Amino acid sequence: LVQVFFLLIIINCLIENNLTEYCGRFFLTRKICTGRPWAFTFFIMLGCMLMGAFMGGFTPVFLFWPILYDIFQTVGMKPYEKYPTIMMILVIIATLLGFPIPPFMGNGLALISNYKTVTSNMGQEIIINDAGYLAVGLTHAIICIVLIILFCKFVLRPDTSRLKSITPELLDRNPLPPMTFRQKLIGLSFAVFICILLIPSVAPSTTLGAYIKTNTYGISLGYTFLLCAIRIDKKPLLNFAQTMRRFSWGTYFLIGSAILLGNALTSDVTGISPFLNTILMPIFEKVPTSLFAIIIMLFTVALTNVCNSFVIGILLQPVIAAFCLATGTNSMPIVAMMILFVLSSAAITPAASPFAALMFGNKEWIKSGDAYKYSSMFVVIELVVVLLCSLPLATFLLS
Repeated sequence: LVQVFFLLIIINCLIENNLTEYCGRFFLTRKICTGRPWAFTFFIMLGCMLMGAFMGGFTPVFLFWPILYDIFQTVGMKPYEKYPTIMMILVIIATLLGFPIPPFMGNGLALISNYKTVTSNMGQEIIINDAGYLAVGLTHAIICIVLIILFCKFVLRPDTSRLKSITPELLDRNPLPPMTFRQKLIGLSFAVFICILLIPSVAPSTTLGAYIKTNTYGISLGYTFLLCAIRIDKKPLLNFAQTMRRFSWGTYFLIGSAILLGNALTSDVTGISPFLNTILMPIFEKVPTSLFAIIIMLFTVALTNVCNSFVIGILLQPVIAAFCLATGTNSMPIVAMMILFVLSSAAITPAASPFAALMFGNKEWIKSGDAYKYSSMFVVIELVVVLLCSLPLATFLLS
């Protein structure tokens, strides 16, 4: 929770200094998008995924939706037309794909930490490799984005002819001023900070890796202190008082309660884990590991869209741990992929996630029937990618 607290402060610093605006504008104004509607779609989705991963879950939605409203009105596209409807939904889908990727913040961190506790209680502590998890998450998201766009272009085939008039000048008609040295320094230091957090996963046996692993909280605190201490034009890079005024207390307490809830749900005292193991282990007893992984992913996508995705992730972890412990299988690839998938596929119903609720709540541009129809199609594509590409990749990188 200490690490999450300072990471949320750092993300607020990025927002305060308008770095999210520059990131969004970067993805919008690529010259390759000129006259190419599907290249434009790809860069919007890529921007949503990366910003959802590293700049806060809802940031890309609130940034890109208003921009898209303006673009559609400019080219003469109206609400409920096929392409605008699909594009609004794709913003949510791409953001969800990015949301669980960082292993050092958010619900991804909460589920990774919870699995460490679950396996520790079973007598064999397993720590998911952060760098491997991050690589699998990014690869999975990019493959999903590419395949979803190909599906939209060649199967759904919405009319995109009016978007061929889009030019970089149209997208950049309210240009941002050049980035200041202050903004560049904050952005560069944030990238270095993320790389430092990944060193223990890349080089765990080195002295530096071991030191960072035992001092992760201190590094987050130290980076925040440096941002407050370094002054440019007599102003700190991070104005602590101003940043704390917009601190996401709701997000912080949600993550904190999620971690505590995970500990409670997986504790033997509550009886939930023993109950699930008693019911499910006889079913899985003679099932091959590959088939078990497929069944878990099917359970994941079915349950996460009717219940809270985080809770489903917590409840499936003891089942995975018990099966893999009994069969001597490495559980890391299966549980890592389950964490990524349970959080990224929660889009089919309003109850699945706050992102899905936001999508279904956008009645001005998205009909409920279209939200159910298209989100179901896109989640099925995600499932296919998980089974054919991402799970084998996780097995290779995390074994």
